[in-house]
Amino acid sequence: MSDGDAVRWLDRHRGGAAPSDVLAFADRLPGVGIEEMVGRWRGAELPTGSPLDGLLTAHRWWGKEIVDPETVHPLLFSDRAGRPRPVDPAAAPLTLLRHAPELARSRPAQLAFVAARPLLTTRRPTARLRPVAHRGVTTAALVYDRLPVVDVVLRVTPDLLLGLMDMRGLPDPFAFLLERA
Repeated sequence: MSDGDAVRWLDRHRGGAAPSDVLAFADRLPGVGIEEMVGRWRGAELPTGSPLDGLLTAHRWWGKEIVDPETVHPLLFSDRAGRPRPVDPAAAPLTLLRHAPELARSRPAQLAFVAARPLLTTRRPTARLRPVAHRGVTTAALVYDRLPVVDVVLRVTPDLLLGLMDMRGLPDPFAFLLERA
């Protein structure tokens, strides 16, 4: 698939697509090399009907930062001034996210996260970058240190990636986009 065709597919589906359509699209994309991932990436959700849809956006997710393969900040959230800050994802209530995501998206949960975010901010890396085989393609993946989560990334263009978050207990991957900042 050409870069132009891939971008056009995304433009048509930014409002949402069925998980099977996103996976079929992903199957046509090339993998990403580890070295290509270094940098800051602005994130956006790609709705698929996942129980996690809207969750990151509700909590002001900014994106991801890869300093090197051993130094990965998989979750950057905007602080009160709008600056991206790395947050340790280990405190994420995964059971709640899987079974009651509407509660996690609620206004009280958003306010609680804003209050707790300074305590969750970290300078330490909380993930690593590794090559993985995903549906027959070798590509880069962010492997979280203390959560059963792997974010597989595939190239749409050199500066735009499709991410598929694989989390134990989630029936389909959660889809997101990363654009080089």
